[in-house]
Amino acid sequence: MKAVRLYGKGDLRVEEIAPPGPPDTDSVRIAVTAAGICGSDLHNFQTGQWISRSPSTPGHELTGVVMEIGNSVVDFVPGDRVVADSRVWCGQCAACQGGRRHLCANLGFVGEVCDGGFAEEVNLPARLLHRVDASFDPRSVAMTEPLAVALHAVRRLRPDPGCPVLVVGCGPIGGLAALLLARTHDGAILVTDRNAERAGLVAGRTGSHIVALEREAILAATGGLLLLHAIDATGSIAALKAMIASVDAGARLALVGIFHEHLDLDPNLLVEREMALVGCHAFAEEMEEAIGLLPQLSEQLISLIGAEVTLDEVPAAYGHLVSGTARGLKTIVRPLAIGASRLR
Repeated sequence: MKAVRLYGKGDLRVEEIAPPGPPDTDSVRIAVTAAGICGSDLHNFQTGQWISRSPSTPGHELTGVVMEIGNSVVDFVPGDRVVADSRVWCGQCAACQGGRRHLCANLGFVGEVCDGGFAEEVNLPARLLHRVDASFDPRSVAMTEPLAVALHAVRRLRPDPGCPVLVVGCGPIGGLAALLLARTHDGAILVTDRNAERAGLVAGRTGSHIVALEREAILAATGGLLLLHAIDATGSIAALKAMIASVDAGARLALVGIFHEHLDLDPNLLVEREMALVGCHAFAEEMEEAIGLLPQLSEQLISLIGAEVTLDEVPAAYGHLVSGTARGLKTIVRPLAIGASRLR
């Protein structure tokens, strides 16, 4: 079968490899129908930070059809449509035992510690899978995992009713966070991005207001209301510094972007202005909630997709995403070389 393989930093290849074969007793073999390219996939490609196996097949935002089940699997049958939870937790550490699997001491991710969805087929532990309705479009189902990430970030932010919220970065997570806030929050949603096309797309889909990441522009947009809640979805130190300078004393900032650099920060700034920087790692138990939102959000999710690519086109798609020339918010990989009507 065909698969995309990451060998090392900057070394991504499309190859013919052996199919995964029969699943282990507690695993499931899946024919992948759609998989999203994530910012963390690009980060790992650029830095090699999370390469623990070489070669490995990336792709943790995946959906597909169950083809075969292991002997002890009782929750799925061949033909089921499923979506994967990206987190591979140990189940034994204190965090897992305390119900915080996203903070597992031994946490890994699909596409890292085991092969992921940039392939025609993949074997995954049944415990990582959720059944989805066969009527759902695989493209929107593949966005369930990042939707869960955005849900977790919004939940960690905890915006006060009626207060404006700033979303910095209109990539997939920032765009989805704005989409969720537009549905659930009664205050103004402000978005900012260096890419005017992306900012316009998010604003058009969510009714949010585009602002420059500058104090005066934000004051004008809020009508003088205090800006006490913001989400960073860029992973840019420069953007984070500008965000800190743009919010008011007492602000709560949720950080969900993956950073490439280190922040030089005087902690007295946080003390004297009573500001809180809140980390948002993956998601907790928001996956089921994200799946439950698919009937309402599917069309909007699909409208955020900028490209659908084959496995052969994945390296070029990485290039467009890294360079910032990709269109839309999301690139979806369609691994199986069959008609789209059979995939939906």
